Amino acid sequence: MTDETPESLIPYDEIVQEALRDVVGRVLGEVERSGGLPGEHHFYITFKTKLPGVSIPKHLTERFPDEMTIVLQHRFWDLKVEQDAFSVGLSFGGVPSTLHVPFAAVTDFVDPAVDFSLKFQASGADDAHEQHEEAENDAPKAEPGEDGSNVVSVDFTRKK
Repeated sequence: MTDETPESLIPYDEIVQEALRDVVGRVLGEVERSGGLPGEHHFYITFKTKLPGVSIPKHLTERFPDEMTIVLQHRFWDLKVEQDAFSVGLSFGGVPSTLHVPFAAVTDFVDPAVDFSLKFQASGADDAHEQHEEAENDAPKAEPGEDGSNVVSVDFTRKK
């Protein structure tokens, strides 16, 4: 008998990633339909800036060449959720901007109000997260909890 796990012929990693990305889309869709965030909920959304379908202003691409985190809390507008992407209006340094982000580019989704977090591998992205500046579009009230309660972390790296 061997301890080696056979490689799956079913793409479980991709199926689970897609299902969890649907959670993000559903949550953002509820915010779009209701016209705002309920209670103290707010979101940190990190995404890869160079993946296909991502559309952000050039000055933001220059400042965040690999990865960017936005905050949806107090000042955002025109949230539109599609089946495979979302767009939202945010202000950076007083300059209004519209961002379009495919869910496949999202690497982190956090709701610090309830210590909820999802982590993803962006489609076509490498495993390492680049250090980047904090989001400037909104001032966050609190950092995500460190105790791990209600946190879902999904690591899809394969054992070699």
